[in-house]
Amino acid sequence: MTAVAVGFVAVVAAATTWFSFRNSSADESSTAGLPAAASGPAVPQAAGTGAVTALDKTFLTKVRQAGLWEIPAGRLAQTNASSEAIKRAGMHLLDGHSKLDQLVREDSEALHVPIPDQATAEQQGWVEQLRNARGSAFDQLFVDLLRSSHGKVFITIGEVRASTKNSLVRRLATQANTTVQDHMDVLEDTGLVTDATLDDVASTIPK
Repeated sequence: MTAVAVGFVAVVAAATTWFSFRNSSADESSTAGLPAAASGPAVPQAAGTGAVTALDKTFLTKVRQAGLWEIPAGRLAQTNASSEAIKRAGMHLLDGHSKLDQLVREDSEALHVPIPDQATAEQQGWVEQLRNARGSAFDQLFVDLLRSSHGKVFITIGEVRASTKNSLVRRLATQANTTVQDHMDVLEDTGLVTDATLDDVASTIPK
């Protein structure tokens, strides 16, 4: 009886081993053509996707040049202005354009789009005018120049944000929109924005 029992156990063990091997082989066959499961988080889509248009390049240039003259203008407001509202507007320019300038330089490098290292001759002339002005004359000149320039670039920002196919340019346009809106608000809070300035901006809007 003992020999029979031992034989029976051996047969069961052999059968179990065979079925286990068969199931394992079947599982391997059924998954052989399937891709391996992901072992980590999905790789994000590369930044800066989408074509860069001529308008996008112009926009990058405008953002860079804006910072190159408006940051100095913001500093001058702290020393040459007579109004606390103008000094406050100047601080907003310093903060907003410093951040935008950092972003546009990073985007320029990533997109291989060259941007200038100097403001335009006209913009440099504006800085010189502000440097030579003091008190209430500075206050009015500051608002006239800055509200006009922000209004005009605001129009370009809207065009770029609405039409660009490039994700980095779109992000920059979104940030620029927020920054320029803030600057127009603080300039208008001074109470010195004139109809003539707004008419000047309106004259640049495509009909």
